[in-house]
Amino acid sequence: MTGLLRYARSEDVILSQNKAHRFAAHYALVHYRSGAVYSFIPKNACSTLRYSMAVANNCIESPEDWTWIHKNNETFAATLPELVCAPFSFVVLRCPHARLASVFLDKIVDKTPELWQIYRLTRDGFDPDALTFRDFVTLLDKGDLLKENVHWRPQEDFLVYEYYSHVFALERFREAAPILQDEIGFTVQDARSLTGHGTDRVEMIHEGRFADTPISELAQMKRGGRLPSHAQLYDTALAGQVAALYAGDLTLYAAHLDAQLLSFPHLLPT
Repeated sequence: MTGLLRYARSEDVILSQNKAHRFAAHYALVHYRSGAVYSFIPKNACSTLRYSMAVANNCIESPEDWTWIHKNNETFAATLPELVCAPFSFVVLRCPHARLASVFLDKIVDKTPELWQIYRLTRDGFDPDALTFRDFVTLLDKGDLLKENVHWRPQEDFLVYEYYSHVFALERFREAAPILQDEIGFTVQDARSLTGHGTDRVEMIHEGRFADTPISELAQMKRGGRLPSHAQLYDTALAGQVAALYAGDLTLYAAHLDAQLLSFPHLLPT
């Protein structure tokens, strides 16, 4: 059986009114054939796993239908009995430094609605073309925007259970497929070619520092098929700032996975 509900006792209210639990339960999806629960976290292979879940639950058939998942995030959300009785549960965690860099290079550089959400929340307080990764981190930190969007919201908020049957590292995600197939008959179907979210289509730059490069320049680089690697967006100060912002996620990752897979393992909270 699965573990204790992580946030059920965090508020002395009716469970249906417990905001932390309701949020996490909203992102807990059921694989109906096995009853297993998957907690999906944006930017952690979630498109691949949501697509795989939709296929497994007989709602879509082929890659031509893949955009269905974007309108159906709530379709497979677990009920309380499904959460409590699930025979198996799993989640994918990611280095928080790499996750935040991925959000920036994907959502912010491409000027998707996530950028314009920040723009509105700051009352048009910056030049979108001139925004840098350092500026972005500062907005999340000083502007109290850390929980305003699920793509950069701390991963710990998405965990509906205290303990999971299996916690996978995105950094070693290929290890998940055979385990999920053997344990619950769940087939992982790679959706990166459908979503275009992966960095496998661009040349990654592993030299230099890009923390202060405006997104107008980064967008031009991206159109040319090149992007800085996630680590190259950081200098010492910025890495420390993000480590403080996501201290809970760093601790969570190290508690379940190999801390040496983190971008900056020396910044783990002590």
